[in-house]
Amino acid sequence: MKLGLSKAPGSLYLRLFLIFSATIILFLVIITLSLRQLDQNWRRERLNPLPVFYLDNVRLLVDAIGIPPDLQRAEDLARDLSLTIIIRSPHINWQSDDQSDLDISSAVFVRTLSDESQMMAVGNEQVIRVARGGYEYFLNRKAPSLSDYDYAVVYIGLGFALFVLLLNYWLVHRLMDPVRRLRQGAEKICAGDLSYRVEVTRKDELGELTESINHMADSLQSMLEAKRQLLLAISHELRTPVTRAKLQLEFMEDGALRDTLRDDINEIDLLISDLIEAERLSTQHAALIPDDVDFAEYIGMLSEQYQHYDGGLVVDLPDEDRSMQIDKLRIRLLLANIVNNAIRHGRNRPVTISVRFQGDEAVLSIADQGEGISEEHLKHVREPFYRVDSARARHTGGFGLGLYLCHLIAEAHGGRMEIDSETGKGTRVTIYLPIN
Repeated sequence: MKLGLSKAPGSLYLRLFLIFSATIILFLVIITLSLRQLDQNWRRERLNPLPVFYLDNVRLLVDAIGIPPDLQRAEDLARDLSLTIIIRSPHINWQSDDQSDLDISSAVFVRTLSDESQMMAVGNEQVIRVARGGYEYFLNRKAPSLSDYDYAVVYIGLGFALFVLLLNYWLVHRLMDPVRRLRQGAEKICAGDLSYRVEVTRKDELGELTESINHMADSLQSMLEAKRQLLLAISHELRTPVTRAKLQLEFMEDGALRDTLRDDINEIDLLISDLIEAERLSTQHAALIPDDVDFAEYIGMLSEQYQHYDGGLVVDLPDEDRSMQIDKLRIRLLLANIVNNAIRHGRNRPVTISVRFQGDEAVLSIADQGEGISEEHLKHVREPFYRVDSARARHTGGFGLGLYLCHLIAEAHGGRMEIDSETGKGTRVTIYLPIN
């Protein structure tokens, strides 16, 4: 079972990313609105009435330029006071700012300021006209604007702010890195790798949590290993009295009692064998003994021993066989467990054994037409010692180890086992084994 934390909608990393993304977007929106507001303020400044101080000193500006006008003086004043000065007469058409788009010819009268001064409007610009000595002096205050240096400062500031935000995200991501490693460790432990330990690289609360999880894994591994060793020891010890009982049985006279005892002893011997095999396969140190086998041919050979089944055995093999490496003894045990279950619960109806090759997998399927397994029991039948009917008679039910053992054998080969069943219609067990 996978924990799947990385795909969860409430992923911590996803929420962290969304928070930082929202922060960056909000930061850029605020900067944009601020610059827009600044631009509107500049435009408003240009549309506001000229300051009283400026109006009171228009005469002084014109006096400083002189009559006839001193164009060099006018240019110096325009530069120092951030003005656009235009001088018109029949003999002069001069403008201090060649880049200005003021079209004096389109000036519209607004109001009279003094006997010789008028307020004019050129588009959205306000211009003061002073007529003196046959000359017209037009004065316009330049709107403030950002220089290239100002823009560079703004962009550098934005870049630095973005860098700080990304740096914060990287620091928080690194701070939460133990969470990712804890998730990976939990997935491996949940999958059965109890020897896996999460590396402890921190000495804070997350480091303490990592050490606690590692300690929990140590405890689980110790308990399961102790259970396994006890079970194996008991199973091996039981072999001795079973062997003696078999030997004593040979000296008994033929009869119903001897047959009954033989069946019981064989069942105990089978249980011990299944327990030992299940524990061997459930440990990480379990080793298969693989052989190169033509899979379909091998399954067909194993199926011959069940031809005596009264309900009929149908063996469906592909025309083209494929060679693969399997542990022949364990695949024999797997097939025997599943087919015996199918025969036991098949209600004397046909049992089908089929093999097919699907991509890089060999698919072995065993289907019966028996009573089937209800949905509530289907998800538990692969658990050790689980029996659908705990009160079932010994001749109709096993120990609850058969399908569990088959599941372990399939997994040991790198494959999987799937069970489909419908009450009253039968059960199909499908084994998928990798060919390579």
